[in-house]
Amino acid sequence: MYEHIEIYLDSKKHLGIFLLRIFVSIRLLYGVLDNIISWERMIEFSDFLQNYGFPFPLVNAIISVYAQFFCAILILVGYKIRFASFVLVINFLVALIFVHISAGDTIEGMTGALAMLFGSLTFLFTGSDKISIDHRFKS
Repeated sequence: MYEHIEIYLDSKKHLGIFLLRIFVSIRLLYGVLDNIISWERMIEFSDFLQNYGFPFPLVNAIISVYAQFFCAILILVGYKIRFASFVLVINFLVALIFVHISAGDTIEGMTGALAMLFGSLTFLFTGSDKISIDHRFKS
């Protein structure tokens, strides 16, 4: 019986990647929409980056927010997912190293950034699944 379940689940691996894409995308969008909708929130994020010694904090805030936003959309629809994931890996490595670790954050405090980092690493290695624009137009 276990063998039948394993065969069935193997045939549905693409659903696991798709579900992870939905989670990562929605979490990313949730995390940045306030900065996109409200300039005051973007300024708060800029001030936050300035407190951690980032050069050009407003420019970096805008780049980080819009990179996360556009990459979330690309991952959600499954288009250029490896490129989007690479951008997010860089973004979350910077966040983890220069904010979380430098501040002595706990693992619990880093969990959100770690989830996005490891989700992005997963997509970087796996690419998109059958339920994606990339798969639809693959030659």
